[in-house]
Amino acid sequence: MTRRCSRNKIVYRSLTLAFLFLVATLTMSAEWGSLPEDGGVPAYNAGPPPKGTKLPPILPHSDLWGADAQNVYQRHAYELAAKIPNVLHQQPCYCYCDRMGHNSLHSCFESAHGAQCATCLKELYYSYQQHKNGKTATQIRAGIIKGEWKQIDLLSASTMN
Repeated sequence: MTRRCSRNKIVYRSLTLAFLFLVATLTMSAEWGSLPEDGGVPAYNAGPPPKGTKLPPILPHSDLWGADAQNVYQRHAYELAAKIPNVLHQQPCYCYCDRMGHNSLHSCFESAHGAQCATCLKELYYSYQQHKNGKTATQIRAGIIKGEWKQIDLLSASTMN
C-alpha cells in the first residue's frame, strides 16, 4: 500500500511538472511565434513630422564602435540615415522593434540598434535607394511592406551615395 501511494505521488508530480513546462513553453513562445507572418505592419508615422518639430538626432557614425562598426555598411548606413531622417520617420521596421518602444525606422538609427540589425540596415539602404530614385515616403513604405527591402545586399550597399 505504501509503495502504491509513493508511486502515485511520483506520477502526480511528474504530470504536474510536465504540465507546468508545457504552459511555460507556450507562454514564452506565443509572443514571438507570430512575428514574421502575422505580426502586421509595425509602427510608423503616416507623414513627416509637423513643422517645427525636431526629430531626435541620428547617432553619428563616429559613435559606433566594436561590433557595431565592424563592417563599412554599418557606419555608412548612419551617414545615409542622417540625410533622410524625414523619410525614415515614415517607415515601419520589420524587426518589430516597435515592441520595445520604437515608432519608426528612424528610431533604429537614434542608437546603435540599427547597426546590429540586418533588417534595419536593409530597410535603410532600400529607403535611401528609393528616395534617390524619386520615390515618395509613401511609395517607399509600400515597397517595404511588400518586402522589397529583403533584396538589398549589404556588402554592395555600402557604396551608395
